[in-house]
Amino acid sequence: MIPRHIAIIMDGNGRWATKRFLPRVAGHVKGVESVRRIVEACASRGVEYLTVFAFSSENWRRPVEEVSFLMGLFLSALEKEVAKMHANGIRLKIVGDLSRFDDKLQKMIAHAERRTESNHKLTLTICANYGGRWDILQAMSKLISQNPGQNEFTEEQLAPHLSLAYAPDPDLFIRTGGEERISNYLLWQLAYTELYFTETYWPDFDSAALDAAIASYQNRERRFGRTSEQVTAQKKIS
Repeated sequence: MIPRHIAIIMDGNGRWATKRFLPRVAGHVKGVESVRRIVEACASRGVEYLTVFAFSSENWRRPVEEVSFLMGLFLSALEKEVAKMHANGIRLKIVGDLSRFDDKLQKMIAHAERRTESNHKLTLTICANYGGRWDILQAMSKLISQNPGQNEFTEEQLAPHLSLAYAPDPDLFIRTGGEERISNYLLWQLAYTELYFTETYWPDFDSAALDAAIASYQNRERRFGRTSEQVTAQKKIS
C-alpha cells in the first residue's frame, strides 16, 4: 500500500555542498531541485499529501547570510514553481508562524495558496518557521480562547486547531542526511507514524531513494496499539 501522507525532513544540504568544496548555499539551491523531483515522484505514485520541513523556528540561529539567502530562495521558488504546480494539480499550503516573514513573502504565500486551493492531485505542505511545540501551543491558545472558562479538553477538540488539520496524520516520516531524530517536527502528528532514516543527503535523494523508503514502510505492520492477531483478522474482514 502506498502511504497516503509522507512527511520529510530535508537534511544534509549544507554537508552535501561542503563535501564538494562548495558554499553551503549551493546545497540549498540543489535541494530545491530535489523538492521538485520528489513532488513529481509522489504525485505519480499516488501519494495524496507530502509535507516537507523547509525552515524550522530554530533555523533563525544560523548565520545571518545563510538565513537571508534561504528567504530569497524561498521567494524565488514561489515565483518560479507555483504556476507549474497549479498546472499539474498540486495544492500548496505553507504552515508555521509566518508573521516573522516580510510583507512581500507573506503576500506571495497567500497568493500561491489561493491560486492552488482547488487542486486535488497532491497537497504539498511546506513547513516554514515551524516548530512542533509552537504548533501545539498555538492550537491550545485558539481552543482556550474559543472556550472561555473551560478547564478540560479532549484530543478531538484540539486537533482542528493544529496547522495540518486539513490532512491525515503522516503514514511515513523520512529524514535524510543521517541524523535520527524528529527535531521538533510535527510532534503531535507523528505519534503513530512509521519512521525512516537514511544517510543520503537531501540533494541526492531521488525517486529510487523514495521507493526504498516506501518499500520499508510496506514491510512494516502498523498496529496502532492492537495485537498482530487483531491486525491480521481486520485485514481478512476488509
